[in-house]
Amino acid sequence: MQYFHGTNIDFVGKRQIFFIVSSLIIISGILATFVLSPVYSIDFEGGTEIAVKFDEPVDTEELRDIVDKAGFPGSEIKSFGADNQFLIRIKTFGGSQEKIKSALANSFASFDIDEDILKEDTVGPKIGGELRGQAFLAIILSVFAILIYIAFRFEFVFGLGAVAALIHDVVVTFSIIVIIHHLGWVNLEINQAILAGMLTVIGFSINDTVIIFDRIRENRERHKGMNFIKMINLSINETLSRTVNTVLTAVLVLLTIVILGGPVLRGFAFTMLVGIITGTYSSIYIASSFVIWYLEKVKKVKLDKGFSKAESSSAVRT
Repeated sequence: MQYFHGTNIDFVGKRQIFFIVSSLIIISGILATFVLSPVYSIDFEGGTEIAVKFDEPVDTEELRDIVDKAGFPGSEIKSFGADNQFLIRIKTFGGSQEKIKSALANSFASFDIDEDILKEDTVGPKIGGELRGQAFLAIILSVFAILIYIAFRFEFVFGLGAVAALIHDVVVTFSIIVIIHHLGWVNLEINQAILAGMLTVIGFSINDTVIIFDRIRENRERHKGMNFIKMINLSINETLSRTVNTVLTAVLVLLTIVILGGPVLRGFAFTMLVGIITGTYSSIYIASSFVIWYLEKVKKVKLDKGFSKAESSSAVRT
């Protein structure tokens, strides 16, 4: 459905302003992240997890309240296996299991410590640190792999533009997660769900960027001799309806999950929600604008005329 048919918005004409705004947001986000520091879950910091079962129906929020009152606020409570089975995860060591067991036995008359504890595991801080390092490595490798993919599918300079947009998305999204968590609006400890959300954001963002780059490639063949900057604006305008339709659909679903999905899904959905909005912005205002900046300022290419693939490849090599 074409909501924005025939638009002629000058997306890259004000690219310097958007570069400045994005740079200020990124710098502020990085400073805020260092000052506040991320809060990691036991996935990446270490802790204790206990799997329990109940003979009576138990609500997740009721169980969470009991664990909080036992002295472990912010614990993770997840469904585990069959009905009325739960996985309790806390970030403390040394006697924490006994306190949890005692709290459950005092709260539920039918709870038997010997029979209703399904398993107990401890993740040491060293293992948590290693998992944290592997998580960040996964994000870095995914960005690097995308650079190679875009360089082969299009040209190296477009790969640089895509990576610049992805770095922008990752830094801004991560910074917002840290800030929102410390403000206490949403519990956003860095865990596997948020990591999965970050990686999904990278995939979603690059998909939108590839759509625009693909239209630029088509228009370079269709409108030979056209001003390159004008061609980029034309390509973004031609894909605008597709971008808006896709983003609105995803945003509505994710917003519903954030509001109604509960604490287990909220971290992933919130990460995706922020990342999709940020990724759409960067696909339109950062990726293509970075290509223009690189060619004009770094490679000294004049873009006031048509700019062929051969010329761009030559510019990259020089």
